[in-house]
Amino acid sequence: MSLYIETFIRAPLEEVWRHTQTPELHERWDLRFSTITYLPHEGGYAPQRLRYATRLGFGLEIAGWGETLGQNAADGTRASALRFGSEDRRSLIREGSGYWRYESLGEGTRFLTGHDYRARGGALGTAVDRLVFRPLMVWATAWSFDRLRLWIESGVDPAAAARRALVHAIATLGVAFVWIWHGVVPKLLGPHADELKLWLDAGFAIETARLLTFAAGVSEVVFGLLVLCFARRRWPWVFTILGMLVATVGVLISSPSFVSAAFGPVSINLQLIALAVIGLLTSHDLPSARRCLRRAPKS
Repeated sequence: MSLYIETFIRAPLEEVWRHTQTPELHERWDLRFSTITYLPHEGGYAPQRLRYATRLGFGLEIAGWGETLGQNAADGTRASALRFGSEDRRSLIREGSGYWRYESLGEGTRFLTGHDYRARGGALGTAVDRLVFRPLMVWATAWSFDRLRLWIESGVDPAAAARRALVHAIATLGVAFVWIWHGVVPKLLGPHADELKLWLDAGFAIETARLLTFAAGVSEVVFGLLVLCFARRRWPWVFTILGMLVATVGVLISSPSFVSAAFGPVSINLQLIALAVIGLLTSHDLPSARRCLRRAPKS
């Protein structure tokens, strides 16, 4: 199977099975589906037929079909086989198949999936699938598995986890952008006269002021990139808050004329502090695709 996702959830197998095999629960944590509806069962050993839909926004919805069949193995594991596809020509997925596997391991459950599908659209559709859609599906599945883990292990509501992740992402991009912008534009591409004046007001000579402005620009760009890489840690947010407080006090002491300037450093620093506080407060209980294994083990 070309798509493989595996995670470990500290909960009994039955609990993981219930959250993944009950449509009303499944659609709450799985980013790939907006609704999952079981159709009337034909009885006996016939597979359970279902209809799924994914809302993409702006009134656009892509629907598909599925057939699933679960089984218990003699070794205590469980598995669920699945066929799926879509007749909607807007769907890149034509038809596919896969499985979910559940295995009790001491303190919890090993939960994994493997599946593959055929893309529609000929050579162009295949290229889009390989380069964009398939990696996105791997990420979305892994992110959803970790959201499921948080729900079962810590009681974090899936909708609340998604909102927290969105707010955290906005704060991360905002703080990183400010650091990088103010490192590149007024410092490295300048230096702007106001940047030099801050150092001159502090008593430095003009050449020293230029060197310090350049060094500050490089440092801000590097730290902005570090914010993007380590946004789930506490230290980028704490450093931003403390750094902006120190910078604001420094401006008030050495260059009070900037306090009344339009879009001055005081107002920008305080806004950056506010964004950093939001980032810090939302940096816990976040779903992460990185926590899942995304390659099948060799054994």
